[in-house]
Amino acid sequence: MRWQAITERGIRVDHRTYDHDVLTPYRGQPSPVTARGGKWEVHTNPHDARQVWIRLPDGHLTEIPWIHRDHIHEPFNSATWQHIKTITARHGDRDTHEADLADALDQLMRRTQTNTATAGEQRLITRTAPLKTPPPAADHHTPHTPGPQANGWDDDSLDDLDDLPDDPEQADGDEETPDNGDAPVPYTGLGLYDPAQEALNW
Repeated sequence: MRWQAITERGIRVDHRTYDHDVLTPYRGQPSPVTARGGKWEVHTNPHDARQVWIRLPDGHLTEIPWIHRDHIHEPFNSATWQHIKTITARHGDRDTHEADLADALDQLMRRTQTNTATAGEQRLITRTAPLKTPPPAADHHTPHTPGPQANGWDDDSLDDLDDLPDDPEQADGDEETPDNGDAPVPYTGLGLYDPAQEALNW
């Protein structure tokens, strides 16, 4: 769990932008949780970073997709994302860099699927198996998102990013509660990630 601001462009987590129209009434607005400086309660699945869940004033957890989710068809965890950030040179502004990171992640997944990945890349992808994300329960909402596009990037999605300073993620006002969830864990073959259940642990 972490505490985030909702900016004019959405929620920013580790060089990824999560956004949906459901956030529109709350952009730039403080949450009702004054003890957290008006930041919003956000939950992440450490094994699948393609979406986050935010608790809106109705009390429910609402799923918010990564703006590049339609182009990334497999779950990925923090270790994979850190690797992508390490190997991807930064060119252009933050919007361009995020798109480059998403493209590099897509290419890595394609290499593993076609058996052209290096041994290190293959180990990175297969050393842990992701917890599945279940269908939405009554306790949280999933907004409608458009289906994946067959070719290329959705240029309109890049326009949805904010124009804040290039690097510092701190500029987005995030405050993370450590939970050790990003550390790789052996796959047991059991369990689904349930953000509502996870929220009960805090």
